[in-house]
Amino acid sequence: MKKTLEFLKDLDKNNNREWFEQNRDRYEASHAEVKDFFQILKELIGKEDVLDPSGSKVFRIYRDVRFSKDKSPYKKSRSMTFRRAGDERRGGYYLHIEPGNIFLATGFWEPSPSDLLHIRKQISQSDETLRAILNSKEINKYFGEMQGEQLKTAPKGFDKEDPAIDLLRYKRFILTHHFDEKDALSPEFAGKVANGFAKARPFLDYMTEILTTDLNGVPLI
Repeated sequence: MKKTLEFLKDLDKNNNREWFEQNRDRYEASHAEVKDFFQILKELIGKEDVLDPSGSKVFRIYRDVRFSKDKSPYKKSRSMTFRRAGDERRGGYYLHIEPGNIFLATGFWEPSPSDLLHIRKQISQSDETLRAILNSKEINKYFGEMQGEQLKTAPKGFDKEDPAIDLLRYKRFILTHHFDEKDALSPEFAGKVANGFAKARPFLDYMTEILTTDLNGVPLI
């Protein structure tokens, strides 16, 4: 990721179209580096999981500035996403590459209202397994606490005194892990990222179980 990080550092100081066009050759070289990395990572993830080809992509560097006060035309990062395939494999993987802010994330970013309600009902009924997974040595050491936007109070229809209220307030269910820049410059970076995603599989698989069974444990798919 050397070309990409160097290009992004300079782009951050010169986020305008004139500079970008003058350095388009550098962008093209860095973009090729990102695409090559994407393919390598996709293959590594595919050895441990099944991905949806239509849900795996590299995000564009161009910003949509139509409704933003910030009119900078380019993102100061590169990122990619990989979606798990089929209703029996919920959740996805994400990698963010930005100087000083390199991280992977995995989980459930924007659950639909129906999925979010179902997750909360399942957690309210029984939160022991999810807590055990989140507090397991491997996941807690690597990811730390679960991340994601939370409500300030109890969700509608749930008791604020519910023993699982700390989990019920989540609107997103995300595990993250940050890397140093030296990690991103290492030839082993793709393997490290794939290994990080693999560590989250117990979490993804259990959340999938929550989403694909009713409150009596009967499969919905």
